[in-house]
Amino acid sequence: MSKICQITGKKAMIGNNVSHSKRRTKRKFNVNLFHKKFYWVEQDCWISLSISAAGLRTINKNGLDAAMKEASEKGYLRVEDIQILN
Repeated sequence: MSKICQITGKKAMIGNNVSHSKRRTKRKFNVNLFHKKFYWVEQDCWISLSISAAGLRTINKNGLDAAMKEASEKGYLRVEDIQILN
């Protein structure tokens, strides 16, 4: 699975390493990504999501169901990507 947050849609960015002599080489800024299990009360099951730290804060603020609904409307989260655990 690629390094994309399923709630916020954040993914890796490309930038430059800049040395003291201002020499630039390409580098990648990865996302602070976690693989975390959540209990989805509305569906009465456990799910596993790959989310960033900002996505975790969004879930804590708005709730899991509201965050997942907003992410699916924006196209970040699909039903096939949700891993349901029993």
